[in-house]
Amino acid sequence: MLQIFKTDMNTGKLIELDEIENHCWVNLINPTTEEINHIVEHTNVPVEFIRDPLDNDESSRIEREDDNVLIIADFPIENTDDDVSSISFETMPLGIIITNKVFITVCSENSPILQSFIHQKVRNFYTNMKTRFALQILYLISTSYLRLLKRLNRHSDRIEKELHRSMKNKQLYDLMGIEKSLVYFVTSLKTNKVVLDKMFRQNMIRMYEEDQDLLEDVIIENRQGLEMAEIHSNILSGMMDAYASIIGNNMNIVMKFLTTVTIILSFPTMVFSFYGMNVKLPFMDNEYGWIIAIGFAVLIAIVTAIFFSRKKFF
Repeated sequence: MLQIFKTDMNTGKLIELDEIENHCWVNLINPTTEEINHIVEHTNVPVEFIRDPLDNDESSRIEREDDNVLIIADFPIENTDDDVSSISFETMPLGIIITNKVFITVCSENSPILQSFIHQKVRNFYTNMKTRFALQILYLISTSYLRLLKRLNRHSDRIEKELHRSMKNKQLYDLMGIEKSLVYFVTSLKTNKVVLDKMFRQNMIRMYEEDQDLLEDVIIENRQGLEMAEIHSNILSGMMDAYASIIGNNMNIVMKFLTTVTIILSFPTMVFSFYGMNVKLPFMDNEYGWIIAIGFAVLIAIVTAIFFSRKKFF
């Protein structure tokens, strides 16, 4: 899908265009080959700049070719393939291409980050201010990580309370989904950090003083998100190990209890088995012999139970 927008300088509103103009924003969402060729023809952007962000395995980076700058940053999206009752996220690359005339964004899916600009939910957004536009996108990406990390933290707290009441596989699978999401977050935030540091150290794109301040804010938000993701990941990893040990210990307790009960019941079974044989046995001729046999079996069972109880097998 190809969308072209431009800020009306008279009203400050975002309008949609049919053709590419100077200082417009070209938004490509899973574009076709014809749409890619059309953009390359009208903007002279290297075709690799458009195709690379469409690869979901593409890592974050920034590079410059002639007057064209490509920024690829990973943003988080909710994984809809998993069970609806669980929450998990993955990351996807978003391409930002800055040229002298136009501003281009490329993504394989419709990003909620860009939708915020289309619906004009971002203040001081103008398509002709390309550097600020790019930094505003990066800032929203960084803050989205923080927002989703808080959501994952609340979800993991709820699962932890459920695990205190019931050790079931569902809760463990939910924790595994959260742990997987945190791994995606940490990896993507680290690669985004490399891009932001390179933008800060090198003169890859022209910046004004207010743009420098915005870049510093983006770096701070990204660093905070990375630290929070690493902390949550370490806590969750330790919690998963602890619950695995608890589940194993509970299983051992259950097996020990069942084994003890089996041993206690085996002695009466042996006594009754002996008296079921067609051979001469004590008290066979006594009219109360069956009571004596039952009493003897119960006595052995009680003595065995007392012994195991003192050994703390119960």
